[in-house]
Amino acid sequence: MSQSTDASDQNDTTVRLPALGCLELREHPHRGRGVFTQQDIKQGTLIHISPVLVFDRNEYSTHGKHTRLDDYTYCWKSGSYALALGLGSMFNHEPFGKQNVGFVRDMDQSLIRYTALRDIFAGEELCICYGPNVWFDVVSQDEITESSGAVDTYQAQTEEEFLSGFDCM
Repeated sequence: MSQSTDASDQNDTTVRLPALGCLELREHPHRGRGVFTQQDIKQGTLIHISPVLVFDRNEYSTHGKHTRLDDYTYCWKSGSYALALGLGSMFNHEPFGKQNVGFVRDMDQSLIRYTALRDIFAGEELCICYGPNVWFDVVSQDEITESSGAVDTYQAQTEEEFLSGFDCM
């Protein structure tokens, strides 16, 4: 008996996971492992969807924050924390306004969606902003190499709106 793959047979929890075949993990000499693109990516492109593992506040404060997981978690609803699976935990940091990838937490589906905030050129590292409280010395791409001439003209929200999402309640 064959199984139908018709979309009407799928339940509401099915999430299509688009894959960009141009992404790779590469060692960066100043930042460690990071996500890079081998091809140009247009502004607005959905780059990756990461499912997350959610830790409730008690579990996280008892276990997670005392491990390396603490460096890779996102604030989630009700004071919980989420670990992004897939590439979601591999994007390096750029300060607000310099990042080329944005993310949206979909708490109902336990996902994080990553999107290109501007055109990203082949060979570039894909970076997100971790928020205002980083635990390491920031090495911005601007400090590492001369600017490629790319101008970030896309800013969907103010810095204040963006940073408000890092308050774990």
